[in-house]
Amino acid sequence: MSTTITVEGMSCGHCEQTVEEALEEVSGVTDVTVDRKSEQASVDGEVDVTALVKAAEDAGYTAHA
Repeated sequence: MSTTITVEGMSCGHCEQTVEEALEEVSGVTDVTVDRKSEQASVDGEVDVTALVKAAEDAGYTAHA
């Protein structure tokens, strides 16, 4: 299953990497693609969207489904 969330506040490649690594730590995630220009993170796996939003926010970004 693929889930997309909006992640605001990414301004560089390091930001993308930080968000990607935070989302990869969520249980059930199998793949993550982050694009700062579109402010989108696409996540594959069986995951709860609330956990994804929390992970991005814990990494310092504003996120929502």
